[in-house]
Amino acid sequence: MGNNMKIPKRIAQIVINSLKGGVVPRVGLPYITVGRETEINALLHDVDIITQGGASFRFIVGKYGSGKSFLLQTIRSYVMDRNFVVVDADLSPERRLQGTKGQGLATYKELIRNMSTKTRPEGGALTLILDRWISSIQNAVAEGDAPDGASAETPDFLPGTPEFDRRVEQRIREVANSMSELVHGFDFARLLTIYYRSYINGDDESKAKVVKWFRGEYTNKTEAKAELGVNIVITDDDWYEYIKLFAYFLRQAGYSGLLILIDELVNIYKIPNSITRQYNYEKILTMYNDTLQGKAQYLGIIMGGTPQCIEDTRRGVYSYEALRSRLAEGRFGREGTKDMLAPVIKLTPLTYEEMLVLIEKLADIHAVLFEYERRFTEEELIGFIKIEFSRIGADANITPREVIRDFIELLNIICQNPQLNITELLQSEGFEYAKAAPEGSAEATEQEFAEFEL
Repeated sequence: MGNNMKIPKRIAQIVINSLKGGVVPRVGLPYITVGRETEINALLHDVDIITQGGASFRFIVGKYGSGKSFLLQTIRSYVMDRNFVVVDADLSPERRLQGTKGQGLATYKELIRNMSTKTRPEGGALTLILDRWISSIQNAVAEGDAPDGASAETPDFLPGTPEFDRRVEQRIREVANSMSELVHGFDFARLLTIYYRSYINGDDESKAKVVKWFRGEYTNKTEAKAELGVNIVITDDDWYEYIKLFAYFLRQAGYSGLLILIDELVNIYKIPNSITRQYNYEKILTMYNDTLQGKAQYLGIIMGGTPQCIEDTRRGVYSYEALRSRLAEGRFGREGTKDMLAPVIKLTPLTYEEMLVLIEKLADIHAVLFEYERRFTEEELIGFIKIEFSRIGADANITPREVIRDFIELLNIICQNPQLNITELLQSEGFEYAKAAPEGSAEATEQEFAEFEL
């Protein structure tokens, strides 16, 4: 059986290695995306709203290994292609949305550290973005797009002349002034101006200090005042205000908008102190309300968590009544008829057919990577899926992560032992015992397999 997969070897290696290790690859996702069309389309609808100056907030809810992180990464790469800036962070005991000992600020720092664009997808794009902003203004002025109506026919402001610098500074000031109405906008704008002057003067040290400030790395106001002349620093309490400022600024800098991805909400659920948990949920409510009430622009927020950490009314997001009343499903929500405009997107398990398509793609990628002809037939792939789904409770509990891990292990064995007969291996006692459900589950699985009969 020939391979029809066209994938660069380097990408194939990253995809196979990441999936074998149980993590989502940061590249190559289009080669393995299966199902999730409705979810992706719903999130892309949000992207259109953000591009037009709106804001959006979604929760993506799914069990461990259900494809939650995969969906987040898919959206991430898609919006970067659409000229978005993306910041992402996983919450942890040290990183929360709100804290008194730097946990909120730690999340902000992680988000800014992971600031990514299409040309810098691995993060660390802040300096690149600031420099691009300045050079785009310089280009606009050089082409005669001056704010006071001068045209390209009057090129009396060539780069390097005082007039040119004056006009560029005027444009910088316009962006700065437009921000001064926003919370902390005045200081944010001042820092942008300091950055611009340092850029023009080739003062890398001052540029680095401004970047350090934007990254949230000044510990107190005294230090910031001494080094930059600004009497303010980003704190646990107000870091989100600066994210909103960044979203607005990035739009002025020529990007489509800003998307924030925050995963592992379970870390808020795990906080032992109920008051601390409530403060964190209050921060989510603030962010959620901002997007709905038009207090944020050009900003999308997606948070990921398990069903328990959202729906548990004792410790989860739903323990905060103001959030539960806004997010809980209405009376008309039914299994299989999801409202994709609702703020909470629940990931339903992939169907057998989708799993089959997925492992077929993996078989092709593996064959490209190790340079052999793919050996699995359609019947053998179906045989593998049957065995995976014959585990007890598999219909409710099996996740793509488990199936993928098992299948890559099988591909490795077949690749290294070409003499093995795949059908015999799948039907062998050892494989069946390792994978199949205990006695008594045959009845439950018979009907499930009916649709797989060729």
